[in-house]
Amino acid sequence: MSAPTPPTAHASAAAGPAPHGSARVHEPRREDCPWCGSTRLRNRLRTGDLRRHRPGLFTVDACRDCGHTFQNPRLTAEGLAFHRRAVRGAPRDPATERVLALRTTPQRHRCTARAMLRFGEPESWLDVGTGLARFPQAAREFFPYTSFDGTDLTARVERARTLGRVEEAHVGALTDPWVAARVAARYDVVSLLHHLEHTTDPRAELHAALDALRPGGHLLVETLDPRCAFAALFGRWWLPYDQPRRLHLLPPSNLRAELRAHGCEIVAAGHRAAHVPYDLAGATALALSHALPAPDAPWRAVPSTPFRRYLRAVLLRAGTPLVVAAALADLALAPVARHTPFANAHRIIARKPKPARR
Repeated sequence: MSAPTPPTAHASAAAGPAPHGSARVHEPRREDCPWCGSTRLRNRLRTGDLRRHRPGLFTVDACRDCGHTFQNPRLTAEGLAFHRRAVRGAPRDPATERVLALRTTPQRHRCTARAMLRFGEPESWLDVGTGLARFPQAAREFFPYTSFDGTDLTARVERARTLGRVEEAHVGALTDPWVAARVAARYDVVSLLHHLEHTTDPRAELHAALDALRPGGHLLVETLDPRCAFAALFGRWWLPYDQPRRLHLLPPSNLRAELRAHGCEIVAAGHRAAHVPYDLAGATALALSHALPAPDAPWRAVPSTPFRRYLRAVLLRAGTPLVVAAALADLALAPVARHTPFANAHRIIARKPKPARR
């Protein structure tokens, strides 16, 4: 008789937690950096949920020594489940969602996959946090004979397997023992594309990704850069902060040092190709949404009147040209921004060491 499937972290989403003011929602506040252990912390921002308008106040701190930026206090697993899951009747601002979707367009996925062409066609590839596996679907254009697998915290990866986008689907975190055992030393490429910022322990996730690689395999990482000048300029209106869903922002120097400490060779690194031109549009969409009448939401004690809901919808549509203008400005500035401190993301490709010959 087969052993029962272990529970996954997202299972607690079925029972929504109290929205705030409960020990179940936040862990104790940290007094040290989760990356380097330094106690020299500074506050970067305090904000509510600007994108989904869910209740709560969230704090982001940064380490003065290593630059690691993290949510502090961090949400518990129950709190994360509430803020990540879809809620019937929850407000949605189409402009903000469309801006955020610029990070996952087929064109961007193809650009990322193209970066691996120089290393030849891999036999097997694991995409971590793949969701509906849109990246493997795009990458197959360049690697038609590669076997793509995926992991995700949700059952979307099972749907991706049904659609033929991945061959094997693993529901759970890469650090879960039952997932780690299935993927250990199986892959020529492991990709972590804007995934580390959502994990509770990015260092452990990085180590698990290396464990899934064969010796000589390549790790492909894309993640946000907390040193981005737009982050300092816009503060809580910088869309990539996306509180409370993003828990960690890792400076490139920290990632490179960690990979080198494990014997990896950094074969490519930089901001140019990873930059996503959406900072001005994101800040405009968030500011517009919060300048208008508050949206109706199922967790509000008093529902909005029909007139207020109608007024908000009309004003959001009227403000769309502002977001479009900001998006055009992002695209115009992108060729310069991606070479400056305004670049908002970075990419690292590292090669796992092979065993030394005797």
